[in-house]
Amino acid sequence: MEFLKDVRTAELLSAINDNKTIIIDVRPIDAYNGWKLMNEARGGHIKSSKSLPAKWANYMDWIEIVKSKEISTDDKIIVYGYAHEEIQKVAERFLDSGFTNVSVYYNFIDEWSGNPDLPMEKLKRYNHLVYPAWVKALIEGTTPPEYNNNKFVICHAHYRNREAYLSGHIPGAIDIDTLALESPETWNRRSPGELKSALEQHGITADTTVVLYGKYMHPDNADDFPGSAAGHIGAIRCAFIMMYAGVKDVRVLNGGFQSWKDSGYEISTLDVPKNPVKEFGADIPVHPELAVDLPEAKEMLKSNDAELVSVRSWPEYIGEVSGYNYIEKKGRIPGSIFGNCGSDAYHMENYRNVDHTTREFHEIIKQWEKVGITPDKHLAFYCGTGWRGSEAFYNAWLMGWPRVSVYDGGWFEWSNDPDNPYETGIPA
Repeated sequence: MEFLKDVRTAELLSAINDNKTIIIDVRPIDAYNGWKLMNEARGGHIKSSKSLPAKWANYMDWIEIVKSKEISTDDKIIVYGYAHEEIQKVAERFLDSGFTNVSVYYNFIDEWSGNPDLPMEKLKRYNHLVYPAWVKALIEGTTPPEYNNNKFVICHAHYRNREAYLSGHIPGAIDIDTLALESPETWNRRSPGELKSALEQHGITADTTVVLYGKYMHPDNADDFPGSAAGHIGAIRCAFIMMYAGVKDVRVLNGGFQSWKDSGYEISTLDVPKNPVKEFGADIPVHPELAVDLPEAKEMLKSNDAELVSVRSWPEYIGEVSGYNYIEKKGRIPGSIFGNCGSDAYHMENYRNVDHTTREFHEIIKQWEKVGITPDKHLAFYCGTGWRGSEAFYNAWLMGWPRVSVYDGGWFEWSNDPDNPYETGIPA
């Protein structure tokens, strides 16, 4: 066992701007985002640090995760977190993987978070991306942090797959089929009247805190309905539509059902009845600006102050595949920016960590900046039918970016009109 140097606060502060020093945060991603999981004075992470939760050190492909974060054996590594054991565990994993300059920092809670002069960063709207213990406190009748309400509904989202819910869900959660909120004829959000009725049937008012999550079940493009196995993307699609409708407090469980399961909490198979309400309590849509339709999408393509962001896979973007068994035409909207979801229409690897939690937001911003996706523009994210576009939108909204929307119709709507131009191949 090689010696691990114990770094002092002053030394860590001077290392922040050293591009050959990588500061590693081994706490849960939720703490990195901003939650005070150990009642520290300030939430968030040490400026410039990268998130590499100790939980991941148990994964066989840990070193591949490290490489994906552009960390090399030439870098100086400083590891910090909450618990000494977790800090040391990850530091030793680095040493075992060929890293030779590895140090530890044990004073995050006592010295760093408690000193307002030491730089920290956090996800602006981190409190809308909740963690399993937060949800557990809610269903047990205690008040979790940053919750100020007396009515909530937990929704297990799925697409025409109640078995995903009935086979195991968070106790007390009701199921919500994405078809309740979006139409299979267009895959767009339903009409205001239909949304009002659907939300009321699910016991949701404008003042209800809604927690959404889904279950990842290994989508297969050979299935008739691959989206039935991509429940957590569907959950974030529901979150977008609820926000558009006017639900004031929409939250998403970071990592979905996988995070609940990984926490070892109780899983229920009871079919929880819905408790309808008589009145939603607001005129839908309260936030029409969150949705972009075809005429506005065309105007955005002409604007220097706006971008349509295609949150699709590369084969979809260059027209090798349509991405869906019900979309015939292949290609992209001319002028759209490639937002790169990952491998296909039912996966979001480039926006997710290996455990399905949302990716470190600095990494998403870095990828976006490379292609010109910046917060000074009006951004409308789209995909084939709205799910992946909604997840990218939610990431940008969590970051506090001021003008973000979903182009609801996406490639499905665009490609169905023969008068709309389209492109294939690698862009010039």
